[in-house]
Amino acid sequence: MVPGAVITAGAAELLARLQDRHGPVMFHQSGGCCDGSSPMCYPRGDFLVGDRDVLLGVLDVGDGVPVWISGPQYEVWKHTQLVIDVVPGRGGGFSLEAPEGVRFLSRGRVFTDGERAELAAEPVITGTAYERGERPSARGHVVALGK
Repeated sequence: MVPGAVITAGAAELLARLQDRHGPVMFHQSGGCCDGSSPMCYPRGDFLVGDRDVLLGVLDVGDGVPVWISGPQYEVWKHTQLVIDVVPGRGGGFSLEAPEGVRFLSRGRVFTDGERAELAAEPVITGTAYERGERPSARGHVVALGK
């Protein structure tokens, strides 16, 4: 299965350091407002995942890092793979990387027709389904960005 979210090497290195410092973490793709449209990193359990939030994937960093997005935002972005990257600058004040002088950044890659067909065959995992124990069949891996 093609993962709905992947992470760059630089972002994965930062994420591993944050896990060492804070324990298990998770991402929620912000839908705007105060923090723009950034992937927000929280200690797992500090952000309440909604029943209709959608699990884009679990990143293969540490013990696995779930990546969530709101249901309505998923409907707009479902044709796109979320690529979590890191760039210099100050990010959202609530995200764990804020004191590091860098911020996580969302990039997107449009799925191919074949990937969209593959994704359509897999069930969407919502917050409710995750609580029941459903998990994706594959983890989001570390990728290199083509510049």
